[in-house]
Amino acid sequence: MLRAKIAVLVSGGGTNLQALLDAEDACKIRSGEIALVVSNNPNAYALARAKSHGVDTVVLSRADYPAQPDFEAALQQCFTARGIELIVLAGFMRILSADFTARWPRRIINVHPALIPSFCGKGFYGLKVHEAALEKGVKVSGATVHFVNEVPDGGEIIFQKAVQVLQHDTPETLQRRIMEQAEWKLLPRAAEKISREIIKARKG
Repeated sequence: MLRAKIAVLVSGGGTNLQALLDAEDACKIRSGEIALVVSNNPNAYALARAKSHGVDTVVLSRADYPAQPDFEAALQQCFTARGIELIVLAGFMRILSADFTARWPRRIINVHPALIPSFCGKGFYGLKVHEAALEKGVKVSGATVHFVNEVPDGGEIIFQKAVQVLQHDTPETLQRRIMEQAEWKLLPRAAEKISREIIKARKG
């Protein structure tokens, strides 16, 4: 069985990428293979994680592609050349345009560190999400994996997992707990689920 080829888009440390690589090593991702890691940040530690696993990497930096159409044309060229079928956004800090996402219906997924529709949309990323959750005083937060469309964090939800907010949490401690208890579990599950659907669609 030919596995679905997955590209992971990253911008920083790559902890969610590591969760995907570990899941593939543990055969929790059986239907897909991580074939490419793309970063818009040449200094992203995620690139080192990919290389240590023998995964091909590409850097498309903001300095080289400041215009969105040029960046997305280069991105599409990378995917086409490698036969990519599924795109996973794992801490990728550049918004994809409606034109681009429309070319990949139900083939781009993202993990968001909150229970959508709470604390999501434009401006909600990284620690900002957890700061907002703590400021609001919620007792439960979590993570959501969803399809990506033209609306930031607006695509159909694939998986969600709730995580308890503790009394003395800081944005950093809450971020870490949500990654460990939710993000690192949901994202590999979603990658396997969609990869399985891609293989089924091939046969159909």
